[in-house]
Amino acid sequence: MDLSNLKAPVANKKPGKRVGRGEGSGKGQESGRGMNGQKSRSGFSQRAWFEGGQMPLQRRIPKFGFKNPNRVSYRPINVSTIAEYIDAGKLKTTIMFNDLVAAGLVHKNDKVKLLGRGDLEQKFEIEVHAASGSAKEKVEKAGGTVTIA
Repeated sequence: MDLSNLKAPVANKKPGKRVGRGEGSGKGQESGRGMNGQKSRSGFSQRAWFEGGQMPLQRRIPKFGFKNPNRVSYRPINVSTIAEYIDAGKLKTTIMFNDLVAAGLVHKNDKVKLLGRGDLEQKFEIEVHAASGSAKEKVEKAGGTVTIA
């Protein structure tokens, strides 16, 4: 026996109290809805964010900043990461965008930017959407090339 097998005792299954059926019932007149007002009427429904005429929260909170709709975001990949993947045999020395997707470094809809963190000994050719100056310098110093797609 566990909590999923428990059932309510028969005494707990009482019918709901019928309201608005005369004073003798104990729930006549206003039927437990208080006195007058919007909430005492039948058919009342209120949006969860309604604040009764008070300035709503989403309009009280200050707005600031700017989201540029034309911003291009890049997935950063460091030179050291590429070198590790080449050493591990996951990438060849000629790297196209599809190779990066197959290796699991990026998703197919990402734009890739090559960054220059880390050291580099082996030469490789890579095609990316953008590259930092230090990354280009390190790859070319090792004898490779960076192609901007």
